[in-house]
Formats: sequence, structure tokens, C-alpha cells
Amino acid sequence: MIGSTRNVRVFAASAPTSMVCGIQALELRARADLGHNPMSGDVFLFVSRNRRRAKVLYFDGTGMCLFYKRLDKGRFAALWRGDSLGTELTMTELTLFLEGSQLVGRYPVSPAAIGDKDLAITIR
Repeated sequence: MIGSTRNVRVFAASAPTSMVCGIQALELRARADLGHNPMSGDVFLFVSRNRRRAKVLYFDGTGMCLFYKRLDKGRFAALWRGDSLGTELTMTELTLFLEGSQLVGRYPVSPAAIGDKDLAITIR
């Protein structure tokens, strides 16, 4: 399982990534293209141009992990929106993405985060 809680943030690259890239090259992309520290414990998703292969980069506290998935049939959902910082997903959305769901990136499949204003209780 990736991450210990559902509070782990997932960042998807905003452009296709060469699947020749290893851990060091993907770490550099996470820093330069996505603007986040790969050692933070966040999860980084990279997808090939033909959307048949994906790599997930994750620091588990003891070392960098690289997960790779290749689809035999079909394609992963297109997450590229053209913005330089990529797309942020929830862990649930990442799971659905890796299972081949086409809804990820098109529709919000996770509820909105609860803010402090939503938790405020008015006492009269």
C-alpha cells in the first residue's frame, strides 16, 4: 500500500513522461515540473505519451520507491491539462486511475476537503 493515510497528496505530471526515466530523473521532474519535494512523502504520478504505462514515485521514509504499471488492454485516463504544476489527486483517485477508470480527471470522484469553516459550530 502506498502511504499510511488518505492524507497523502498525489501529484500527476502535466505532460507525458518517458518511461525510460528512472528514480533520479523522476525526482528531478517532481522538483522542477511539479514544484514539490519528492522526499516529502507525497506521491508523484507519471504517464507515458501513449497512456499505456505509468510510474508512481514515493518516498516511504526509508528510501525512494518506484512502482510501474503497464496496461495490456486500454489506456489510462488523460490527466494532462496543460498547466505547469500538474494535477492533484486523492489516494482514492490514484487507485481508480491505476485500475483503469476513465472518470479520473474528468469528474470529481472524491468529496471536497472539509475546511475549518465547515467544522465551526455556532452556540447560542
